Amino acid sequence: MDALAELVGSLPGGVVSTDAATLENYRFDWSRDTGAGTPVAVVRAEDAGQVQTAVRWAAAHGVPVVPRGAGSGLSGGSSAVDGGIVLSLERMRAIEVDGDCQVAVVEPGAFNAEVKTAAREHGLWYPPDPSSYEICSIGGNVATNAGGLCCVKYGVTTDYVLGLDVVLADGRLITLGGKRIKDVAGLSLLKLFVGSEGTLGIVTRAILRLVPLPLPPATLVASFPSVGAAAQAVVAVRRTMRPSMMELMDQASINAVEDHAPRGLDRSAGALLVVQSDAPGEARVAEITTVQAACEAAGATEVVVTDDPEEGEMFVSARRAAFPAVEARGSLLLEDVGAPVPLLPDLLAAVAEIGLRHDVEIPTVAHAGDGNTHPIIVYDAADPASEARARAAFDDILQAAIRLGGTITGEHGVGRTKKSALPDQLGEDVMELSRRIKDALDPAGILNPGAVL
Repeated sequence: MDALAELVGSLPGGVVSTDAATLENYRFDWSRDTGAGTPVAVVRAEDAGQVQTAVRWAAAHGVPVVPRGAGSGLSGGSSAVDGGIVLSLERMRAIEVDGDCQVAVVEPGAFNAEVKTAAREHGLWYPPDPSSYEICSIGGNVATNAGGLCCVKYGVTTDYVLGLDVVLADGRLITLGGKRIKDVAGLSLLKLFVGSEGTLGIVTRAILRLVPLPLPPATLVASFPSVGAAAQAVVAVRRTMRPSMMELMDQASINAVEDHAPRGLDRSAGALLVVQSDAPGEARVAEITTVQAACEAAGATEVVVTDDPEEGEMFVSARRAAFPAVEARGSLLLEDVGAPVPLLPDLLAAVAEIGLRHDVEIPTVAHAGDGNTHPIIVYDAADPASEARARAAFDDILQAAIRLGGTITGEHGVGRTKKSALPDQLGEDVMELSRRIKDALDPAGILNPGAVL
């Protein structure tokens, strides 16, 4: 209690909370990890100096620190730890756009959508586009190397990070990179922290590369009799081009969305593909024509094309709504597995087989153009047998992705929910090297213990 009083006294009033209700609110991210502990305090830092103060206190007393952004994570990466503190960056929200350098200087609590809005005022765009872009924070995006719907053409968070300020485990603040487009001075430490899920340091500022606003896209929506047919169309398209978006929804996710917030989607379709092209002029026409031909060759029962941005956004919003829509059906285990694009049909077939074998419902959506799938396992938390089947299916899906040369996480992070499968993907040599890096930067192991490694 004396140590906790020291923490409270070292920071301004209202920054540290030990209220029981507040502690409960900060135990979980959106994954609702059942292994989450109870922190002794929540620190809602308002600037980098306060982050340093909290980390120095934690280092001095050997207290675990779990960094947290908006709490929208899907793999238990910000689940609280018993006896630790949750260090929330939600109050650090500043955004400054440098139009001449085409960058945004952003604090970690700013939402992805807020960065996009600020960039648009300068005729610029921040491409990384998670489905939860309206509620997820830049700090969390950097921590997990988040992707989203536009990855197939525009890449993921790490492709847009030019600089970071990071508080290390001993409380030092370091600056990596800057507004420079090209910079190869020294080891590439900047990329080491992107995707490290708060296990190596805590990001307090990011310099993000912006690009000119894309042209309004044309949108194609194709209905298929099966997920396999839709996946074959994706493989055919990706042999020759990269549309700006290529999203898949299976029949279960389509119907969940229609139950949740009807948009007029075809409930009878075995799968839908939502494809966009933002190429200029005739190139856009050529892309959409090629995609349509590939869909029809793969057995599409209906193909609709529109140049109306609002109509196109309606279909995209249906895809974004899948997670909250499926959540209405029960408790969820959220997968994030990926495979090389040519093996997308095999991965989706494996997910379907696992669902049947374990007798669990697994609605699936996918960033199909880059092979990243999101099987959503639904179960009854009040039924131990239902939960056991769901967890067995979760583990089997991870292993299926690994067997296909894929990954247990394309963008959500390992967190705590997928940690057990990481050695199977990386191998012991890479795991040992990763632990050496962790030990070098956080020798006391106070930063997000229990996550990733």
